Amino acid sequence: MKDIKCLFLIIFLFYFSFKSYSQVDVSINVGIAPPPLPVYSQPPCPYDGYLWSPGYWAYSDEGYYWVPGVWISPPRVGVLWTPGYWNYTGGYYRWSRGYWGPHVGYYGGVGYGYGYSGSGFVGGMWRGNSYHYNTAVVNVNKTIVHNTYINQTVINNNTTNNHTSFNGPNGVNTKPTSQEQATSKENHIQPTDEQISHEVVSRKDRSQFVSVNKGKPATVAMDKFNGNHFDEKGKPNNSLKTEKGNDNNKNKTEEGKTKNQTINQAELKKSDIQKKEPENKDLNKNDNEHIDNQSKKDQNPINKDNQQENVNKEHQNQERYRNKSDNHVSKPNEERQNENINLNRQERRNRERQNPQNNNNQKGRKRSREKH
Repeated sequence: MKDIKCLFLIIFLFYFSFKSYSQVDVSINVGIAPPPLPVYSQPPCPYDGYLWSPGYWAYSDEGYYWVPGVWISPPRVGVLWTPGYWNYTGGYYRWSRGYWGPHVGYYGGVGYGYGYSGSGFVGGMWRGNSYHYNTAVVNVNKTIVHNTYINQTVINNNTTNNHTSFNGPNGVNTKPTSQEQATSKENHIQPTDEQISHEVVSRKDRSQFVSVNKGKPATVAMDKFNGNHFDEKGKPNNSLKTEKGNDNNKNKTEEGKTKNQTINQAELKKSDIQKKEPENKDLNKNDNEHIDNQSKKDQNPINKDNQQENVNKEHQNQERYRNKSDNHVSKPNEERQNENINLNRQERRNRERQNPQNNNNQKGRKRSREKH
């Protein structure tokens, strides 16, 4: 049961590892025919296992521009590259994008050269997990690439014999063979990220546009993505590197200017701070002098005596105020006491008048006490 599940998983992954990418993928319609293919020498293959992707004319809003031929790493072992092509139909030139697959399919009969004679491919083949190069039609660096062979029956040489870049009226008049029709039904893999980026980089280079180079681009081929640029004679395009170097120098110069501006602004701020420091020092000095003078006044003996006198006077004034208030309160109290005494005396007199006998007894008691 586990073996069946593993087998099903392998089939599932294998099936979806190929993204369906048909050769009839049409995304661009143009009313003007693309220019003829430039004639150029192929740079040597830089790494073992890299495959050749021939150059082609792409299109943007600014017109046609040349995407250099380039050695590229395939997305997986066992696949070959079928180039894209322009096809005239319905009054427009339509672009069919290239793809990777187990076999090379139909590419419009356009003779891109270096194994792509217009039908099929004779530039190399896979033997197991290794790719072997037919050095009769492709250029390789034999010090790096060792899996090579020579097919003497191949007639095409290292340059394109047919410069027409599209299929249809007034272009190449070919139709797909039965084998190519069968290939179109296979599962295909879309161009790699490097191939897509390679086209984007070419579009950003103004010298690659036909409106600038008149059909003769400065860079017709490259040994790898973001690698060395080669002209039509197969020589490194040093002038392009110099221009890019100048651009880098301009960028560095602009960065240097920005840094200098930042430094100047920092120096101006520093000078402003230094100008403000003396003013702050003067203010602090005045504050310190005021504090020193105050402390000196406090330490002067004459000032101390004056302060003591003022304190004594203040105490005396407070005592006087208290005495006055006490006198004001004590007078009413004395009057109340005298009144109470008088009332008590009057009450006694009244009692004595009412009880004369008791009074006599009390007088006798006093006299006997006196005698004793």
